[in-house]
Amino acid sequence: MNICVIGAGYVGLVTGACFADLGNRVVCLDTNVSKIEKLKNGIMPLYEPGLEEVVARNAKAGRLTFTSSYEEGIRDAEVVFIAVGTPQGVDGEADLRYVRSAAESIADVMDHPLIIINKSTVPVGTGDWVANIIRKRRGNEVEFSVVSNPEFLREGSAVSDFMHPDRVVLGSEDRAAAERVSSLYLPLRCTIMVTDLRTAEMIKYASNAFLATRVSFINEIAAICDELGVDVTEVAFGMGCDERIGHHFLRAGLGWGGSCFPKDVMALAHMADLHGTHPQLLRAVMDINRAQRRRVVRWLRSALGGLDEKVIGMMGLAFKPNTDDIRESPAIDIIRMLENEEAEVRAYDPQAMDRAREELNHVTFCRDIYELAEGCDALILATEWDEFRYPDWSRIRRLMRGDVFIDGRNFYDPETMKQAGFRYRPIGRGIVPL
Repeated sequence: MNICVIGAGYVGLVTGACFADLGNRVVCLDTNVSKIEKLKNGIMPLYEPGLEEVVARNAKAGRLTFTSSYEEGIRDAEVVFIAVGTPQGVDGEADLRYVRSAAESIADVMDHPLIIINKSTVPVGTGDWVANIIRKRRGNEVEFSVVSNPEFLREGSAVSDFMHPDRVVLGSEDRAAAERVSSLYLPLRCTIMVTDLRTAEMIKYASNAFLATRVSFINEIAAICDELGVDVTEVAFGMGCDERIGHHFLRAGLGWGGSCFPKDVMALAHMADLHGTHPQLLRAVMDINRAQRRRVVRWLRSALGGLDEKVIGMMGLAFKPNTDDIRESPAIDIIRMLENEEAEVRAYDPQAMDRAREELNHVTFCRDIYELAEGCDALILATEWDEFRYPDWSRIRRLMRGDVFIDGRNFYDPETMKQAGFRYRPIGRGIVPL
């Protein structure tokens, strides 16, 4: 099939490259001319394991091309995926300006029947809204259908998630259009659910909100475990053995971040407010998540006798390992809190430092964790990169000025850290406070 994917970010580029790998002819369209030129020259605009190889393979085979022109992108397309950003608005709502721009641009150039597919995460009712935009701009001159196909890709494993999905959700008022889109996914041999537009849109929000709720739940349990001398990792394992609960998303830590959970939970709460319901659980989920960052700063303040002129090293900046995405990263939030208390912050991340430099003006960026440790009063493990798993702890301890280590991901063995000479504080493991 001939496919156009609008947006060459995390979702759009993965979607386009993977559909090309399945044998389709794909044009990735993005109005950022610089990004398109880099892609044409084999330069990736983002870090995602395995994606560069898929892009290169299909570009070389001629199945994947790039353009900044809507006319060129849609000229031969049978289906068009809208995979543009939907950032958080002022009141927590999803900002749909890029979706509107894409819909208007499609309407302006379409001259043959199209199936237009919302891949972006959008509020319930957006599919109808997109259809109205196109209809008002184009009338009944050209036939089209709108399908919702929410993405469930995890950054850091997006290529694998696309090729091995738990399910594919398709929503449309045009059953034939949804069935046509479903044919794209048949090679993946996965469960395909076809429903109406609004249900498909809600499935995405409800899924992300539920996963965020699980993380916030275990973090609240972790706070209680700390006070009662209980190890939350053992509690979570015991809970997860119940098949009704399961083990996924029950790891205590610094909370959730990234491009999806924060804005999706807030957008769902905003939708609930607009329609007169009371999203009390969603608000608690967000409050607990923010509190996790504040707990770390409070521990440091207590352990160091204040933060003014203290040197704090941040191990990891990305919101999770295997990505360079720092959006809503716990590490970034904590750094800003530390800077507000006049601490000096040093940081190292294997992939996210270039993006972090654009956001953080007063941080010293280091070449590795050993340079990071030099002169630090405390270290914080914020992102559990494999590179951090087995460092030379005796060397790190010698390089540091202080001895405080906060393990924000419960990544290390407490006894190992104690033997290395650290005042070690994990999350929710019942260890005596610093």
